[in-house]
Amino acid sequence: MELTLTTPTLLFSTISLLMLAYTNRFLALASLIRHLHGRLKVEHENHGLRLQIASLRLRVRLIRAMQFLAVSSFLGSMICMLLIFTGHQVAAKLFFIVSIILQAASIAISAWEISISMDALKLELSDMEGS
Repeated sequence: MELTLTTPTLLFSTISLLMLAYTNRFLALASLIRHLHGRLKVEHENHGLRLQIASLRLRVRLIRAMQFLAVSSFLGSMICMLLIFTGHQVAAKLFFIVSIILQAASIAISAWEISISMDALKLELSDMEGS
């Protein structure tokens, strides 16, 4: 199978949409962290807030990893295009495969982060139902 220049460009739109979604998630988390930081200054000994902050710290790290993998996938796709253009099909195929793997890893970490987010929302809902 021979790769054409249009093959790696298929990843561009998905990577761009993923990066937009990841950035929106990061901004929402940053806002929540700032809000909780303000509450923690007022409520010095709130154990629940400290647990939420630890969870948010993990989620921020996961989003950073997701973004890094997505950007790496994008760069791999660009290198793949350059290799196709210069006639290096074997290397281009390797870079394309790596780009797809990086994008898949980014999406897998995204699913993990969503799971953590859902668990946090369940705790919030159970707190609201209990009070």
